[in-house]
Amino acid sequence: MSYDFSEMIDRRHTNSVKWDVKDNELPMWVADMDFRTAPAIVDAIKNKADAGIFGYEEVPEAYFEAVQHWYATEHNWAPNTDWMRFVTGVVPAISSAVRRVSHLGDNVLVQAPVYNIFYNSIVNNGRHILANDLHFHDGNYEVDWADLEAKLADPLTTLMILCNPHNPVGKVWQPDELRRLADLALANHVTVFSDEIHGDITDAGHGYYPFASVSDAAANNSITAVSPSKTFNVAALHAATLIIPNKFLRDSVDRGINSEELAEPNAFAIPGTIAAYTQGAEWVHELNATITANKQTLTAFIEKNLPDLHVIKGHATYLVWIDCRDVTHDTQALCDVIRQTTGLFITAGAVYGGDGHDFVRINVACPAERLQDGLNRLAQGIHTFEQK
Repeated sequence: MSYDFSEMIDRRHTNSVKWDVKDNELPMWVADMDFRTAPAIVDAIKNKADAGIFGYEEVPEAYFEAVQHWYATEHNWAPNTDWMRFVTGVVPAISSAVRRVSHLGDNVLVQAPVYNIFYNSIVNNGRHILANDLHFHDGNYEVDWADLEAKLADPLTTLMILCNPHNPVGKVWQPDELRRLADLALANHVTVFSDEIHGDITDAGHGYYPFASVSDAAANNSITAVSPSKTFNVAALHAATLIIPNKFLRDSVDRGINSEELAEPNAFAIPGTIAAYTQGAEWVHELNATITANKQTLTAFIEKNLPDLHVIKGHATYLVWIDCRDVTHDTQALCDVIRQTTGLFITAGAVYGGDGHDFVRINVACPAERLQDGLNRLAQGIHTFEQK
């Protein structure tokens, strides 16, 4: 491999949200990797810093061309650059779209268990959460299509937030599923906001499909959000892109992100993103191989040492979803014991809704040595919990 994903970097006392923990604790919770970002991004930021002037900036066409290049070469989709808008983050863009596309009191549909901040963007803006819970059967999650159709048909449902690929279950949505969803949404006049922030992190042979690429119905009735933040571990750059083929919808969203001041880049967001999307492909391919290996290590360890746990075999994200039903139906209590007795900090699944209370989520985007430490702590914590 050309890049070093084994370096044990000490991130304590660096203002890291993830690593703001006690000295004996090991955080494997929030979606933040413990790898240095791609060297090309660091070089681009250094070059920008050397200029020494950080005044107001516009987003150049080169930025949108870099986004187009990345999706054309990595995901077989070349969206028109005229469809794109720069925003400072996917979550702020979701909240803005909720305000622009739906109305106070409307339903916004999600598929639980799902990224918990979606709920905040809905409730904090005076809308109602409407959950089409994913159906868990034989170790896999599937859409309850009858329930989805009924909830899309509710007159108060005006927006759906799709997680593609799905966090936390790691599901890569297939084109036929996405087309079916797109047809149902269009028939019921429900706009789809597709959060595709985890799209670059997939196992070999399991690449994701951008929602807007699967059909005209999907393209003309959707807002797609992409970002280098998860892929390259650059969340603090605050850079993301909205891709909106439908001009009427694009103009509406555009007014929102501009009136809410979400369209102005910081000094490093543009050069960092351009470097990522034009020079970062090999780094991402090696990263994905590392993450896949880590998921395989975790799965083998749990099968051997923790037979009461069951790993959900998702092929996307660096977040592993683990079924704990044979141990407890209250994984918050389980996570509390694990952290108190071993220092391992993982996420209890109840915050994601649906059947999340039976699951935990673990971040495996770290060096193999750190992962092994986390697995040893996990085993110790599970055994302690089971003995109580």
